[in-house]
Amino acid sequence: MTRRLRYYRDHQAWRDLQRYLPERLRLSDADAPREEFWDWRGHQVHLDRYPNPYGAAKVILHHGVGTNGRQMTLILGSRLAARGFEVIAPDNLGYGMTAVAPGTNPTYDDWVDLVVDLVAYERARDDRPIVLYGLSAGGMLTYHVAAKAPKGSVSGIVGMTFLDQRIRQVRDETAHDLIGARLGAPLMSALARTPAARAKLPMRLAGKMYALANNREAMRKVLLRDSTAAANWVSVRFLDRYSSYVPATEPEDFDACPILLTQPAEDRWTPLRLSELVLSRITKVPVTTVILDKAGHLPMEDPGLQQMEDAVTEFVTVNTRP
Repeated sequence: MTRRLRYYRDHQAWRDLQRYLPERLRLSDADAPREEFWDWRGHQVHLDRYPNPYGAAKVILHHGVGTNGRQMTLILGSRLAARGFEVIAPDNLGYGMTAVAPGTNPTYDDWVDLVVDLVAYERARDDRPIVLYGLSAGGMLTYHVAAKAPKGSVSGIVGMTFLDQRIRQVRDETAHDLIGARLGAPLMSALARTPAARAKLPMRLAGKMYALANNREAMRKVLLRDSTAAANWVSVRFLDRYSSYVPATEPEDFDACPILLTQPAEDRWTPLRLSELVLSRITKVPVTTVILDKAGHLPMEDPGLQQMEDAVTEFVTVNTRP
C-alpha cells in the first residue's frame, strides 16, 4: 500500500511563523526550497533542498526535539543558499513531513544513523565538503554523527548548543522540572524494556518547551500548536536512548573536525554553561564560540540571526577551502 506523503507546501504553521521573523527571512512559494523524499530503511525522509551544483560546500541543517527542518530553512537555510552553498534540511524520524515506516519505533540511535548515512549519500553524489549545523538537540546530534562517520566525511560542525544528557546537571536544567529530571531517566530506562516502550509522551512534558522561543505570541499562536515540531509526541524508547546515548568518541578524544558554538545570548532553556561541560573537554580540534545578541533558544531576533548567518558562513568557508 502506497503511503500518502505530506509536503510543507500544504502546511500552514511555517507560513504563520514567518510573520515573527525579520522580513528578509520570509519565503514565498517561488523561493521556497525544493522538497524531496529519501528512502532510508523504509522511512520516507523529507528533505528541504536548495540545490547548487556550483556551491563550494554543502551544509546540512538539523532540528532538535521541538523544531523541524523547515524551521531550520527559515532561520538559516535560505540565507546560506543565498551565500552560495548547497543546503539540505532533513526532517528526522517522527518530525516534520518525514513518513516513518509502518510498525517501527525509531529511537535516537536511528537519528544518528540516519544522518551518518545521509552524509554518505550526499558524498556519493559528489565529493564536495559537508558541514553540519544543529539547533538545540540537533547540536549534539552533529557531534554524535561526526564522531561516528568515517574520518574526513564531515568538515565541521556547528551547534546552537551541545548537550550531553548523561550529565545530571544537563538533565536537571533542561528537563521540564527537577522531579522529572531525577526520576524520568530511570523510569524511561525501565519502561523501555517493556511493551510500554512504544507509548508516546508529549515533548512539552519532557523538556522546557515553553522556553523554545522568546516571542510569546509566536509560541502561543504557532509553535506550541505545531504537531510536526514543538507539539510532537515521542516514544518512551526514544526518550530513553536520547538521555543515555553513548557517542562513538568521547570529547577528550574527538578529533573529527573543527567545532563552532553559536550560543544565543538570551537562551532561557540551554545556557552556555551546559555546552561548556562538553566543549571544555575537547582539545584536539579548534572550538570557537560566537554569542548571538538578543536571541532566544530558537533564534527569531536580530541582530542574533544576522550574526549567526555571518558566523556560519565564515566557518563553512574557512573549513572547506581546498
